[in-house]
Amino acid sequence: LYSAVAGQTMESTGIENYTAFIFPGLVVLVSFSACSSGGIMNYLMKSDGSFYRILIAPIRRSAIVLGQLLETILCTFLEISIMVSLLFSVRIAAGIGEFGIILLLIFLTAFFMSGLAYGISLILPNEVVYETVMNAIVLPVFFLSTALFPANEIDGVLGTIINLNPFTHVINALRSLILYGYIECGELFFVIILFTFMAGSSFVWALHRLKKETA
Repeated sequence: LYSAVAGQTMESTGIENYTAFIFPGLVVLVSFSACSSGGIMNYLMKSDGSFYRILIAPIRRSAIVLGQLLETILCTFLEISIMVSLLFSVRIAAGIGEFGIILLLIFLTAFFMSGLAYGISLILPNEVVYETVMNAIVLPVFFLSTALFPANEIDGVLGTIINLNPFTHVINALRSLILYGYIECGELFFVIILFTFMAGSSFVWALHRLKKETA
């Protein structure tokens, strides 16, 4: 609905299919939403006591974190699959190899967000505060990126913030692969290395927060 309305105002920018243009941004937004909801599981598990039963079980802490992160990532891919089936006007130009790269980029993005959400959920006292904090993180990051508009002509402070936003780069990479089936190797390697580091860092931090629960 948003793309149908806003697309009429974007014709002057040369964007013929605005739904296809914002599709990569919607993929990242769905990832944000699914991964943020994943942190709610910790509060539900604490309320019924299963969280603490898992902590005393003979299971590695890394396996506990990784299992919950992978569950959230699976939910992300399921939601994206549903969204793809609804956006009939979007034609994905990527071949098999490029499609694999798209899946890798979505996986790294979701892994980072789910690790971040997991760690934050172990800091904040309840799900109300958690949802408020996650919205305060997700919404500015989403809107200060190229998810909904081209940022080529934006300069000044806003332009700098958009260019420094790591999600701008992954959205641009997904857009190139989905719409054109091509991306420059340098840009692709940069995004993969950046999000591999971010995903690894969020996992280490989430594991650290879980270990503090039993300290």
